[in-house]
Amino acid sequence: MDKQTENSSLVSIIIPVYNTGQFIQETLRSVMEQSYTEWECLCIDDCSTDDSISYISEFTQKDGRIRLLKMQKNGGAAAARNYGVSQAGGKYLAFLDSDDLWVRDKLEKQLRFMQKGNYPFSCTSYGKIDEESKVLDKVCICQKKYTYDDVLKRNPGNSTIIYDCQTVGKVYGPDIHRRNDLAMWLTVIKKTGCIYGYQEVLGYHRIRKDSLSINKRRLISYQWKVYRDIEKLRVMKSAYLIVYKVVQTMLGKNG
Repeated sequence: MDKQTENSSLVSIIIPVYNTGQFIQETLRSVMEQSYTEWECLCIDDCSTDDSISYISEFTQKDGRIRLLKMQKNGGAAAARNYGVSQAGGKYLAFLDSDDLWVRDKLEKQLRFMQKGNYPFSCTSYGKIDEESKVLDKVCICQKKYTYDDVLKRNPGNSTIIYDCQTVGKVYGPDIHRRNDLAMWLTVIKKTGCIYGYQEVLGYHRIRKDSLSINKRRLISYQWKVYRDIEKLRVMKSAYLIVYKVVQTMLGKNG
């Protein structure tokens, strides 16, 4: 059952976790160091088999705003993320992958941007880091505004998203192993009309050798599933979008 929104200034940070013990400490430190302090951080462990739970538990002892939630069985990132959304108590929902990082004033700047423009749904630009946290020569600059069709072509960075769930309501993604975040943002944008982009780099996406995104063929199959099975797009439009994504990826313009 959904937890009701309790605090009009609270940001609920949703972090699905699975076997990222190597990175989760740095991720949580980037949350604890936020200049904006009205947040709760929900770490949803999806039955990790490494030391992720131990590290998160240490952080829950250091900071009561960090909570560890455990899935009863491994269900994938979508199920973990959805459970976190159901347990969130904040006005705003922010999303962070368990190996990504935020800059110190990420929440402060993005929330100010949203409140000043009365924007219920926003994203930011982001950079990329390697497994050693070295900043790479790659920056993904977000658009100033995304429509539904824009998001079909270019998915904003998952760890940059914030939406106002008092305005939008809580949104849940489909239970698919990949591209579930894209499907979730497409659902939100149907409610808001667009995503507004804050173009300053406020976070970093980690490139990992074992990342799910490495398997391009499987990603394309899930992309197709989002277009055809979830969004019910026509075959020709879906095919055009797949080709567009492949070309943009080859040109290094697709995040």
